[in-house]
Amino acid sequence: MLEIIDLHAEIDGKKILNGFSLTVKDGEVAAIMGPNGSGKSTLAYVVAGRAGYEVTGGDVRLNGKSLLDTGAHERAAAGFFLAFQYPLEIPGVTTMTFLKAAINAQRKQRGEAELSTPDFMKKVRAAAAKLGVRDEMLRRALNVGFSGGEKKRLEILQMVLLEPSFAILDETDSGLDIDALRIVGDGVNSLRSKDRGFLVITHYQRLLDHIVPDTVHVQSQGRIVKSGGPELAHELEKNGYRDYVAAAE
Repeated sequence: MLEIIDLHAEIDGKKILNGFSLTVKDGEVAAIMGPNGSGKSTLAYVVAGRAGYEVTGGDVRLNGKSLLDTGAHERAAAGFFLAFQYPLEIPGVTTMTFLKAAINAQRKQRGEAELSTPDFMKKVRAAAAKLGVRDEMLRRALNVGFSGGEKKRLEILQMVLLEPSFAILDETDSGLDIDALRIVGDGVNSLRSKDRGFLVITHYQRLLDHIVPDTVHVQSQGRIVKSGGPELAHELEKNGYRDYVAAAE
């Protein structure tokens, strides 16, 4: 379970999050929608522990334990995963090398034995086949020369392999065509379980056709201003955010 409690955060002296509170229970898929500049990506970065953001109040708890005094790698080891809006390219590091290092680092932190090369290859190829990730992509440098859709598929592959207890998807639908949206949705849905929560950040309702959320929340001016069920996403798609922006001011 992820608990965000009266969270205040800023970057370079500019306040972005303004008393943000939200609880996402185990087994729940929550969606956050909101206009540009409402602090959605900042929220994801602060929860993940990205450097450069100063938390000035509140708390973030994963499964009852505060994350604020831990580094990004410790949060990952605790079971947190963030899918970025713009995945980074890492020249010189093949995708397979990256995946093996990430999986075995997680297993080591959890006191588990590292996967042997044959077991690792079998695990990756089985997951990659379901997500439309070709062997050729796995041999290339991580994200280098990949299309936006290919980068997002690789991030979902990472998530499937790491099996986090909680995942945030930060505008994963950016730049995806219809087929890629379906594949990403299928990957997320394959991980839905009573022991795992998701927070899906998006501008558009179209992703939520594939990943049907349990709850939808509207973020404006750095906090939640409206919550509801999946029907709220359809309302926002039809009417936009104007009323909620005004309500937050």
